[in-house]
Amino acid sequence: MKIIRAEENKVDHKKRVVVVGGGFAGLQLARNLDHRLFNVLLIDRLNHHQFQPLFYQVATSQIEPASISFPFRNIFKGKKHIQIRLASLVRINPEKQSITTNIGDFEYDYLVIAIGCRTNYFGNPNIQDNTYSLKTTYDSITIRNHILQTFERVIAAPKEERKSLLNLAIVGGGPTGVELAGAFAEIKNEILPKDYHDVDFSKFTIRLIEGSDRILGNMSPSSSEAATRYLKKMGVILQTNTLVNNYDGETLTLSTGDKIKAKNVIWAAGVTGRTVEGLPTDVTVAGNRIKVDRHNRVFGFDNIFAVGDIAYMETPEYPKGHPQVANVAINQARLLAKNLKRHLLNKPLKDYEYTNLGTMATVGRNKAVVEFPFMKFKGYPAWLIWMFLHLMLILSVRNKLIIFINWGWLYITKNTSLRLILTPPGQSGEKR
Repeated sequence: MKIIRAEENKVDHKKRVVVVGGGFAGLQLARNLDHRLFNVLLIDRLNHHQFQPLFYQVATSQIEPASISFPFRNIFKGKKHIQIRLASLVRINPEKQSITTNIGDFEYDYLVIAIGCRTNYFGNPNIQDNTYSLKTTYDSITIRNHILQTFERVIAAPKEERKSLLNLAIVGGGPTGVELAGAFAEIKNEILPKDYHDVDFSKFTIRLIEGSDRILGNMSPSSSEAATRYLKKMGVILQTNTLVNNYDGETLTLSTGDKIKAKNVIWAAGVTGRTVEGLPTDVTVAGNRIKVDRHNRVFGFDNIFAVGDIAYMETPEYPKGHPQVANVAINQARLLAKNLKRHLLNKPLKDYEYTNLGTMATVGRNKAVVEFPFMKFKGYPAWLIWMFLHLMLILSVRNKLIIFINWGWLYITKNTSLRLILTPPGQSGEKR
């Protein structure tokens, strides 16, 4: 076995790090682990990394899914220390230092859980079965197919059915809900009337429903007010202080007592962690997140870690855990890669602390809100900042260029050519 020398310390063999999940955290960890010290096994159900902040643009036919999806084997081509397996985690076996997946068991020296979160339906199976979520590239394609198919149905639908077909409800007033509502309002006003001449789009209602007293609750009241003004000017109906009690695929029942006939409901009302079998119940906190220390180590274990949205870390600055955003996931993973090396070399580990670089949301063309720790922007300047920062986060130069060209073309022409309904022959694109 080759002897690896690192900073006057000797490591007689590489340690095996199993990373479960290829989101922002898992991807950054795999990319930053020292190849001289570690072999990496990356496990994910999908064969690609997904750029979640732009899912809504795929759902609204502004960019192609391939522009924000990056195959792992292409990302890590030439990285012989990184292996990839398409599998789902079934359980962890700490006593054996192994995990069980749907394709078999894998042993580890270090295990890193980076499985992210899933849509939170708050225990309502009707809502789960009948609404559309936006957590994967596939979800965004499904929404695109469904919305476009809806307008095909409207043309031939009886008058009494058209109203429900022309009602779109988006539940959840966070960045995802706001961005979806703004994007749908734009294509309603600028694009769809050119395609569907027989549809009266003045009857197409876009409704954004939020349980709290304002949208973008993670941002300042001034940013929330600006986004509210933008959406209302674009024709979006806002309903705050309103909860959804039920949805059966036909009727949306609200806490206000209102019942709305709608065939199109997108659920963006929150997330919850994925349950991990094999961990003690006392390390799971509210929202199914896994409690970790300042080094992202799961409480009670020396070699099991959790990073990203699934990790719950209490710090003096964030006593209730960090926000579930990409910047936290990326920086936790980068520090963990350094700490695993330091652990192997018997050096003290560094504590993680989140530095809030800001939050942002776009509402539409020339409309966005951006908050940095030192300054706030809204309108056109915020929109330019939003576009630039998101482009910089895209992994490949090729994809950056493709997205930039699509955005430029859309800005100039107010039109795209991406409105394809991609469903098997004979299927309507419906969820059920």
